[in-house]
Amino acid sequence: METKDFWYDLPEELIAQDPLEKRSDSRLLVMDRFTGEINHRHFYNIIDYLHAGDCLVINDTKVIPARLHGVKEETGAHVEVLLLVRKSTTDWECIVNPGKKLREGARIDFGDGTLKGEIIEVKDDGNRIIRFEFEGIFEEVLDRLGEMPIPPYIKHQLKDRDRYNTVYAKYDGSAAAPTAGLHWTKELLEQVKAKGVEIAHITLHVGLGTFRPVKADKIEDHKMHSEFYIVKQSEADKINRAHATGHRVIATGTTSCRTLESAAAPDGTMHETSGWTDIFIYPGYKFKCMDALITNFHLPESTLVMLVSAFTSREHVLRAYNVAVREKYRFFSFGDACFFADFKHDEALPAELDPNQNHEVAFLASDEPAPVDDLPEATCD
Repeated sequence: METKDFWYDLPEELIAQDPLEKRSDSRLLVMDRFTGEINHRHFYNIIDYLHAGDCLVINDTKVIPARLHGVKEETGAHVEVLLLVRKSTTDWECIVNPGKKLREGARIDFGDGTLKGEIIEVKDDGNRIIRFEFEGIFEEVLDRLGEMPIPPYIKHQLKDRDRYNTVYAKYDGSAAAPTAGLHWTKELLEQVKAKGVEIAHITLHVGLGTFRPVKADKIEDHKMHSEFYIVKQSEADKINRAHATGHRVIATGTTSCRTLESAAAPDGTMHETSGWTDIFIYPGYKFKCMDALITNFHLPESTLVMLVSAFTSREHVLRAYNVAVREKYRFFSFGDACFFADFKHDEALPAELDPNQNHEVAFLASDEPAPVDDLPEATCD
């Protein structure tokens, strides 16, 4: 397939610039993954679509204030550094801007000497390995000097740093938020538990792949970057129990999806494991573990649109996105959400909630995707 097959037209004013006051007030586009039929709801209605015995999977990674501003010691020129992967106590793989003028041996001063760094390696892909010098605990220094690495398409200043993390974020390590999880509140998660749904915590630290657009003409030629994931046995048991009892595994976000599909055995069973994954899911992929997906709206031509298209179909996804544009949904990191599942065979779902019985949207010729220009590079969930 060609990358251009995943374009859709998005007016810039629909790119959400601020999070809503209450996380779960976001809108929710509910779509049958097989028929493409659609309902329009709010995220707090997600509870209606979850059943006792299901397993909800959430990614408990935590975004760190990974964006640093400094000056090159020799010239005083401004330098921006985005921390990606920690290599040791002092060394990080980073994106550096401007990169061409920062070669091995270049030194950067952050925070009037509180933190300094030296570029010790320039990697083939242009990233740098920086060795940092500091006193005390690096995380505490970073908390004082760093900024949350919100995507470039968000022009407004983030007033509350915690809003770019989920309410269950626990383990430091991400350079971007798993944004589908931003809609959950503690109260809504308690309702999920009270309904008899198990919640499995997995960890995938969102890294470099979030910031790289697909540049290959053929999607098969695109190379994903690796991200580190962890699945504990207690959480694997919850996932296995759902499938063993005939219930569903529902992933919150593409990061949870990629972790499940990377860690699962061919028969879909899970065991305690950790490692690096560069899995690239696009149409034609056969899912082993995930049965339903909660996700945000993603950028045109992104690997995440391709992943969602693999779970439903390219035609269904692009039509749904065009309907969302028409209905003025909010897009990307601080935007609204989607829920993709098989409702045709969901006997526990009341008829009034079934998109196949109560859909609002007919697929019209006007819903066909159109090109879009000048969109930002990445979003992640």
